[in-house]
Amino acid sequence: MVGLEEIISWLKNFRQRLEANKDYLTRLDSAIGDADHGMNMCRGFNAAVAEIEEKNPANIAEALKSVSMILIKKVGGASGPLYGTFFLKASGAAKNAESLNADGILEIFKAGVEGIQLRGKARLGDKTMLDAWFPALEAMENTKDSGVGPMIQAAAAAAEKGMKATIPLIARKGRASYLGERSKGHQDPGATSTCLLLQAAAELWS
Repeated sequence: MVGLEEIISWLKNFRQRLEANKDYLTRLDSAIGDADHGMNMCRGFNAAVAEIEEKNPANIAEALKSVSMILIKKVGGASGPLYGTFFLKASGAAKNAESLNADGILEIFKAGVEGIQLRGKARLGDKTMLDAWFPALEAMENTKDSGVGPMIQAAAAAAEKGMKATIPLIARKGRASYLGERSKGHQDPGATSTCLLLQAAAELWS
């Protein structure tokens, strides 16, 4: 089971991974975007973790909603609204749960990804973060009966494959889509940060 403490630890772990990979995310984004994904994500999650530490949320839903509000307010570009929507929808799916089993984790992630899709209007193969999220959700569906640990490990592995699969794609959404054929050969930064998010969960919840 994943409770409030585990959720907060996950968010802090993700922040650390963003800091460690800030320059890498920036290099990826400089090739096909605005070269600000690493900086924006770090700024947003530093602020989100500070908010959680200050406000001391009472439950999982409150913690996730706090993150969403900070990201929407503090992070520029597309990543703020998209990640902000993910955490807002995840918060709604968490409701008043004190802890989440594998089905509960799947539900909050599924709700979050539906929010991303609704906000960004992207589909699988458009070279966006959804190319990591969709295979991750499929892996979670297939392994949820094994429990949280195996499920989230499978999700992280599937997200990594999806992330790498963005390299040969032509971008159809976002700033990268302006490049057309020139977007081929580059890994999508949003799919990369998605992979980091799931790897952070896999490290702690397994």
